[in-house]
Amino acid sequence: MSVLKPTSYQRPFLKWAGGKFRLLPRILKVLPEGNKLIEPFAGSGALFLNADYDRYLLADINPDLIDVFNHLKKGKTSFIDYCAQYFTDQYNNQKTFYELREHFNQLKPGKERAALFVYFNRHGYNGLCRYNRSGGFNVPFGRYKKPYFPAREMELFAEKAKRAEFRCQSFSKTMAHTRKGNVIYCDPPYLPWSLTANFTSYSQQEFSLDNQRELALEAKKLAKRDVPVVISNHDTDFARLIYAKAKDLQSFPVRRFISCDGAGRNNAQELIVVYRK
Repeated sequence: MSVLKPTSYQRPFLKWAGGKFRLLPRILKVLPEGNKLIEPFAGSGALFLNADYDRYLLADINPDLIDVFNHLKKGKTSFIDYCAQYFTDQYNNQKTFYELREHFNQLKPGKERAALFVYFNRHGYNGLCRYNRSGGFNVPFGRYKKPYFPAREMELFAEKAKRAEFRCQSFSKTMAHTRKGNVIYCDPPYLPWSLTANFTSYSQQEFSLDNQRELALEAKKLAKRDVPVVISNHDTDFARLIYAKAKDLQSFPVRRFISCDGAGRNNAQELIVVYRK
């Protein structure tokens, strides 16, 4: 696998909270050689776009995300043109946004719902992807003057997708069907800094501390079968505990943007963990 130069990194077409675009140099540096890259937490696909393997499997439990990827892979230019209709002044206002959001929440999976997911990603507040307990998409209007339509980024994603498979499934199911020659990169919902202070908001992500432990144990098992696993997470005491059996742990500061003003920006410690035989 070749590591691309920073100047040649391809941006994903989706904005994504916790996306790994800025961490690509560090992640690509530790990714082992292999014939297939498997990502049980697909996100925006930033790593997929910039890593060089023969084949790829991207999975996620968000059906809207995987549906968009599959529609783009299948429809290519026609799907991109279909999405473009929503990126005009006619659709960039609060009233229309909320009408489309209500319509989206009534739609079944299909081309229209997939295109609206792209629309919300660029017109919604801060590129968030959030659902209420009933499964309704509930991100508020973002109030952007002219949201960017990522036509070029979608074209490049569709081209790379020729070598990829996209599945809506759990991380455990994705990791269970791996074999020697595969390389796994996991970007799970991150651990909270304080388990006491953040437990409630963290549990709403439906990725519990037991899930975090399960992921670490599965990575250890796969490494013994000669399937290397790389994991990103916050560098916390709990992370150090569950990743204690990893071969390599790298900690470094990452700039976080937690506020609209500069005073609300600070550094957080990131952890990249490598399990290998």
